[in-house]
Amino acid sequence: MAKKPALKERPMPPNPPSAPSKELHVFANPAPERDYVIQFQVPEFTCHCPLTGQPDFAHFTIDMICDELCIELKSLKMYFWSYRNEGAFHEKVTNTILDDIVKASQPRFIRITAKWYVRGGIYTNVIAEHRRKGWKPQPAVDLPSMPMERGLL
Repeated sequence: MAKKPALKERPMPPNPPSAPSKELHVFANPAPERDYVIQFQVPEFTCHCPLTGQPDFAHFTIDMICDELCIELKSLKMYFWSYRNEGAFHEKVTNTILDDIVKASQPRFIRITAKWYVRGGIYTNVIAEHRRKGWKPQPAVDLPSMPMERGLL
């Protein structure tokens, strides 16, 4: 019987390419003269209940109007990942995330909507927002709705 060659496990790099982190990175807003919305969707947020230790799952939506700085996407991903092994009440974690993003980027406006998956037959939604003092949104433009056309007229 022939001896099988030993399998070689690929060595881990000295610094993994990505790891959870509470550090949020920013970059210069390419259009600070204009109010425009950046929306982040985070459909796989995970932490755990501080009382039971059971996992909690949420879908976060972040709508923000930046001023001078924008949040860098990979650092936001690593930031959300950092909650995976932490216990946190829904209300606390949602407001902490808002505070941390405001501290890092000083946006004109930010709203975080956290839709928590069912727990004990109850869905929980937590919405928190920040407006920079003195900032006023532009008036909404109400456009007429037109029916969608399909095929040849």
